[in-house]
Amino acid sequence: MKVLVLGSGVVGTVSAWYLARAGHEVTVIDRQPGPALETSFANAGEVSFGYCSPWAAPGIPKKAIKWLMMEHAPLILRPKVDAAMIGWMLQMLRNCTSGRYAINKSRMLRLADYSRQSLATLRNETGIAYDERMQGTLQLFRTQAQLDASAKDVKALKADGIPCEVVDVEGCIRQEPALAHARDRIVGGLLTPLDETGDCFKFTNALAALAAEKGVTFRWGETILRLEVAGGRITGVTTDRGTEKADAVVLALGSYSPLMLRPFGMKLPVYPVKGYSLTVPITDASRAPESTVMDETYKIALTRLGDRIRVGGMAEISGFNNRLEPARRRTLEHSVSDLFPGGDLTQATFWSGLRPMTPDGTPVIGATPVKGLYLNTGHGTLGWTMSSGSGRLIADLVSGRAPEIDATDLALSRY
Repeated sequence: MKVLVLGSGVVGTVSAWYLARAGHEVTVIDRQPGPALETSFANAGEVSFGYCSPWAAPGIPKKAIKWLMMEHAPLILRPKVDAAMIGWMLQMLRNCTSGRYAINKSRMLRLADYSRQSLATLRNETGIAYDERMQGTLQLFRTQAQLDASAKDVKALKADGIPCEVVDVEGCIRQEPALAHARDRIVGGLLTPLDETGDCFKFTNALAALAAEKGVTFRWGETILRLEVAGGRITGVTTDRGTEKADAVVLALGSYSPLMLRPFGMKLPVYPVKGYSLTVPITDASRAPESTVMDETYKIALTRLGDRIRVGGMAEISGFNNRLEPARRRTLEHSVSDLFPGGDLTQATFWSGLRPMTPDGTPVIGATPVKGLYLNTGHGTLGWTMSSGSGRLIADLVSGRAPEIDATDLALSRY
């Protein structure tokens, strides 16, 4: 089949790779001049198969009120008259129950573990390099209340067979020796040893090059205008360069995916939630992280990427804007200088990206009511983590093969 993949972030590029391997004629279309130049460009760098939880959780509404009052807030809300924003937030609140949290987390862990296996296979088959490390994630707790609250995550992880370990202060330092200077500011942590780290931008560009060698066509600098549908079936895509016919289309446009579906009456509850990052050159490796540390208080990940520290996090609900707010930079600088002061902040680069979030935390992967139109979007903060499994899954669905994991509750139909 002739398949068009819309979007060349990590999810779109991995989808194209697996579709080409399945024998399809694949073309990727993106408005940017190259791969991974939007949300995949400078994310936190963590490939968190174990640290994988819905934002919609019991107690979050109460915590959100507290966070909004903090100087270094993990959540920033800029309300406006926006029906999509209001509807998305109401749906998220409905998912903040124990029952729905357990269901959503289990779905996410299923996909994340499949992605872990898929990424390992891909890496072994291709030899792809992207500043990768396989040393786990340490979720770092500054208060006893945070440590106590981790019990529900430990229960969920163990129920899904994901290895994890609650560690005390000394255990945190064994995992991340540079934390020795901050021992008085931490009480413990949760270690998920199967987690990895890596530069998503490097990975996506390397995989795009390999995909091109396999025959995938990449069309850069091309603006997608609309989907073409006739008789309930996708027929192609119209861009600013004309109409391209196709047998199937995979929509992997992140936060912009809902805009493509509106003309057909499909409501995809994906909304942009802005995240920020700093990329800090390391000047003293003994005071830098070895892998990923998640600072639970500020919801900030600090990740080792070669000779750099990637500091990423926060959730700003403000619609489609990529303004770089100085206050958000100060929060990132505060977290990294407090825990890992081994980098040169004066040389750091500041970035923001729009994460495509669903209200239940799980991405939307699968068929739509339009025959031949498939979705692979809504991964939120976990696009890098779930990309390999998601790409492999969508290739199976497009090819008419039974996926290796249950995908029925990942599709748009769950809404």
